[in-house]
Amino acid sequence: MSARYPVARPRRLRRTPALRRLVAETRLRPEDLILPVFVKEGITEPNPVGSMPGVVQHTRDSLRKAAVEAVEAGVGGLILFGIPAAKDERGSAADDPEGIVQVALRDLAAEVGDDIVLMADLCLDEYTSHGHCGLITPEGEVDNDATLERYASIARAQAEAGVAVVAPSGMMDGQVAAIRAALDEAGHSQTAILAYAAKYASAFYGPFREAAEGAPQFGDRSGYQQDPANAREALREVELDLAEGADMVMVKPGLAYLDILAKVADAVTVPVSAYQVSGEYAMVEAAAEKGWLDRERVILETLLSFRRAGAAQILTYWATEAARLLR
Repeated sequence: MSARYPVARPRRLRRTPALRRLVAETRLRPEDLILPVFVKEGITEPNPVGSMPGVVQHTRDSLRKAAVEAVEAGVGGLILFGIPAAKDERGSAADDPEGIVQVALRDLAAEVGDDIVLMADLCLDEYTSHGHCGLITPEGEVDNDATLERYASIARAQAEAGVAVVAPSGMMDGQVAAIRAALDEAGHSQTAILAYAAKYASAFYGPFREAAEGAPQFGDRSGYQQDPANAREALREVELDLAEGADMVMVKPGLAYLDILAKVADAVTVPVSAYQVSGEYAMVEAAAEKGWLDRERVILETLLSFRRAGAAQILTYWATEAARLLR
């Protein structure tokens, strides 16, 4: 084109790394990241998770070390998943004051204090002998209302142990209201709730079930987790959880549900989190091991995609490593 007719040249602002940093629309910071960790009762050494290279089931000691490393890297939060030594039909270890998550929360509160936000998954699947997220009726169905009583008790136990944020993930109707009421009645009105509001019945959870030892022993969770075909339903779930007292909401999984994440982020004024789940992590690690992609670039690119779609926080097993890359 003739110089007489100047054209816009967006490439001018891409010419150098400094220019690209200057005009970047989306920022990814270490404090945006939340590290999911597994702590197992009764082991003396960290136990590697075969389907998630680099992830382990922690001992109490190795968990304290991982928390310190996360703090030093600038990670914003840490969310605990517990694996008890014994399971039963009602998941009794989940709200036991000496249960593994409650003990680990006290350890971490003493080790890192308020230098990182201590969170805990609030569910029953890791604790029940049947592997479902709630109590089971004689007919083999999850009993929604009876399960709410268990969730309320777990919330109180976690709050007493020092958790800052409870994260109910069971997708029971009314779970946020039951937990909020239980916390307030027990004097824990300052304990926040991060609701797994849009949690889909996804095939991307496979490696997690190895790590948390929580695979269902019969059936699946499609009767209470969301159908991957539905988008508007996610907005309804989010609306209900916020009306019941949720302080933050989550979309899970993340990468395959970026459209849902964007819809939720546009619809609400509270912080929205995305969970980069185990299957997403495992796919990247497997491809990187084969030399098929640039591992570090893909890690940061996928995390940036969550922020671009509207996530204020990202739960990722790469949190500590990614935080170091960003500093």
